[in-house]
Amino acid sequence: MAFFSKLKERLFKSSSKLEEGLDAIVEDGGVEEPAEATTPEPTPEPQPEPEPRPEPEPTPIPVPPPSDPEPAPRELPPRPDEVPQAPPVEIPVERPAEVPQAPREATTPPTPLEIPEPAPAAARPGLLGRLLGRGDKPAVTRRALDDDMLEQLEELLISADMGVDTALRVTANMAEGRMGKRLSSQEIKQFLAAEITRIMEPVARPMPLYPNRPQVVLVVGVNGSGKTTTIGKLASQFKAAGKSVMIAAGDTFRAAAVEQLQVWGERAGVPVLTAPEGSDPASLAFDAMTKAEADGADLLMIDTAGRLQNRADLMEELSKIVRVIRKKDPTAPHNTLLVLDATTGQNALSQVEIFQKLADVSGLVMTKLDGTARGGVLVALADKFGLPIHAIGVGEQIDDLAPFDPEDFAAALTGLERE
Repeated sequence: MAFFSKLKERLFKSSSKLEEGLDAIVEDGGVEEPAEATTPEPTPEPQPEPEPRPEPEPTPIPVPPPSDPEPAPRELPPRPDEVPQAPPVEIPVERPAEVPQAPREATTPPTPLEIPEPAPAAARPGLLGRLLGRGDKPAVTRRALDDDMLEQLEELLISADMGVDTALRVTANMAEGRMGKRLSSQEIKQFLAAEITRIMEPVARPMPLYPNRPQVVLVVGVNGSGKTTTIGKLASQFKAAGKSVMIAAGDTFRAAAVEQLQVWGERAGVPVLTAPEGSDPASLAFDAMTKAEADGADLLMIDTAGRLQNRADLMEELSKIVRVIRKKDPTAPHNTLLVLDATTGQNALSQVEIFQKLADVSGLVMTKLDGTARGGVLVALADKFGLPIHAIGVGEQIDDLAPFDPEDFAAALTGLERE
């Protein structure tokens, strides 16, 4: 969950783009609906409860019960003429009449007293329930799912670099059985996240480890994709897991790449094999395999120079590295990791296609997801190629590269919370 929090926080460019787009789509033609599903049910309960409020009036009702003796005071007006005749002494006779009325008062008041007691208890929660219910469940805008709304959703997903084919497939599956239903943006997020998870679950696999010693891991990618940093992070993590790791700095044309690998090697306690600037990278790879085999290393990670997929000469150089490695070990390289920069968007699709043909790519690592609103391209890659996605990166620190989790990614991409 720690990495998910970081992933969600740093995927805000992609998630906020989808969230804003979904809100706009639902509001366009949507209707604001208060949470009436819950309010009408409690409303019948509070309706009788306002009646107990007038029942403070019954409290004076015990005073009128002497209204029963009021006929006696009506007899008084004729008696005041007789007042000097001391009939007032007979007034205590009326008091015993009041004495039996006192139990009547004892019987009658309890009923009004008992009614108000439960009434305020029921009335208060009823009123508070309404007020709190309105506060906790504000009005929600919903829109009926129709063809026009589906088209808008497709355009939104395409703009997030999910690709035309994948966007059409995701929206079609999401709409199945839901056409005509009124949906909120939150509900659409949940459906999208579930569909994205379904697409990506089959490709979420860690990099496999084999009994070969050394297990050769060739890392390829275009310029600036983050290969060198990814190698350093992976080497450090494998070393922390108890593996013996060596790194070969195969980018012999860029001195900064060698220096960067040496820094990571010192940080992780991993040896880095280098060659003079401008040396043949294929020759370095062969010598590194010999050294790793002699030292009994578990893993040999070979960095390569960044190359554009449209440069035939550079791609041929990569093919040469693979051929030379296989002279040493016909099964090598055992893993060929293609590091992709998420900011390239749909261009990543053509990179995978070309590198897969020339270097037999076995798995993907996606970096820089924290710096782009094009995180949807990873869904398109999974849907089109089905290559394993081993890890994703969201920063420069060593713990910013983690195994790929489809549920975490789908939730972060759509802006959902996970428990």
